[in-house]
Amino acid sequence: MLRHLLHYGIHFLIPILIAVCFFKDNRVKVALILLAGIVIDIDHLWATPLFDADRCSIGFHLLHRYWAIAIYSLLLFIKPTRIVGLALIIHIIADSVDCLLM
Repeated sequence: MLRHLLHYGIHFLIPILIAVCFFKDNRVKVALILLAGIVIDIDHLWATPLFDADRCSIGFHLLHRYWAIAIYSLLLFIKPTRIVGLALIIHIIADSVDCLLM
């Protein structure tokens, strides 16, 4: 239960908290962008089986591989892509916590 609370809390609560605390002028827009980081889970559609509760996403799914994580990290250093990079890194952190608690 703790595993799922942390995983989904990081996916959904942390982006909203970051937007509210650090982006007061654009909090709704930033919150939506940060929440949209979950879109990289589209790569789960190519997995067999589609869902496996005991599978770690990190390193397995295409958009969760280490080269992709490196690209997401680089996006943090480019001002126009900083928030998108943050969204993707938050997603990876959520999935990493899930893997650690398996």
